[in-house]
Amino acid sequence: MFRCLSIMLCALALTAPGATARSGDFAGWSAVIIAGDWTDSRGRPIQAFDNALRDLTAAFQQAGFDPDLTAAYSLRPDGGVSVRAAIEGATAVARRGSGGCLVYFTSHGAPGHIVFGPEEQLEPGRMNALIGGWCGQRPTVVVVSACFSGGFMGALSRPNRMIVTAAHAERTSFGCSEDSDYPYFDGCVIQSLDAATDFIALAGETRRCVAERERVEGLTPPSEPQVFIGGTMQLLLPTLRFERPSG
Repeated sequence: MFRCLSIMLCALALTAPGATARSGDFAGWSAVIIAGDWTDSRGRPIQAFDNALRDLTAAFQQAGFDPDLTAAYSLRPDGGVSVRAAIEGATAVARRGSGGCLVYFTSHGAPGHIVFGPEEQLEPGRMNALIGGWCGQRPTVVVVSACFSGGFMGALSRPNRMIVTAAHAERTSFGCSEDSDYPYFDGCVIQSLDAATDFIALAGETRRCVAERERVEGLTPPSEPQVFIGGTMQLLLPTLRFERPSG
């Protein structure tokens, strides 16, 4: 089961149908997925980030991640958990893993930080410290889905990490509005997980998906999602294949 710290969060972070403990390439991998914001650009409550939290979690479980090593948290004040509770819960779950780590943040961003709950911001240095505390030197995939998230690349890049961001350091991303089911980047990750064979393919297909949606909708300037793959991950990632439902 998920490490849920509130009734509302448990409703948001449901185990994917049929998900069980895994024995595939991602056996022993921990997954931490956090929705840091819950509002649109005008501060009005929306569901896009929590929808992404729910469906990203389900999609990664279907791709081979263990529900018992997954921590999924919403930081919204009306039914989520506190920043402290999310960090403590993520620490406990991540440290039980014996394989690699997946860490995924989805939120609003500005140059130099992302929104991290009602009263906090998460800067690149602090994010790096959190990931280091959760994952250490284990193989780690970090996804930062937010405007200007390419600005996190320098602080997060390590040989044992793959970093994927929703936007260039000087660009916004799209889809964080009342009429969006998900932020566009998160929606493209969910869509691309259906066919991607591994994380490298997932990043490439997600970038193509985002670019096409922005082109069709005439959104400019394009967000330009960024990808970094550390030296040790370049060799490892092609050997780690996502599972596919049988039948």
